[in-house]
Amino acid sequence: QVRFVESGGGLVQPGGSLRLSCVASGTTFTLDIMDWYRRTPGRQRELIATISRDGVTHYEEPVKGRFIISRDNAKNTVYLQMNSLQPEDTAAYYCNRRPRSLVWGQGTQVTVSS
Repeated sequence: QVRFVESGGGLVQPGGSLRLSCVASGTTFTLDIMDWYRRTPGRQRELIATISRDGVTHYEEPVKGRFIISRDNAKNTVYLQMNSLQPEDTAAYYCNRRPRSLVWGQGTQVTVSS
């Protein structure tokens, strides 16, 4: 069964940085396209960043130029380096693969506040 374990969230001041990690299991990670999503209360999960099996990346507009997605296939891990964080980045962050698994991890909470 596919499983995702996200970590690295926390409380950070505006302008600060965090690095999130997501360890995947039960999937052929090296073949998977991996996505990072986030969700704020009352809103649906939104896709924010994607990385292909070969390391090609894509970012959605709200995070473009500030976040960096990367992966370590040897560790079955995808990362999200988040820089210049703003209060509107406050959310629970999740990873998933493509095709998207119905099973989500517990997510990791990021709170940006002074």
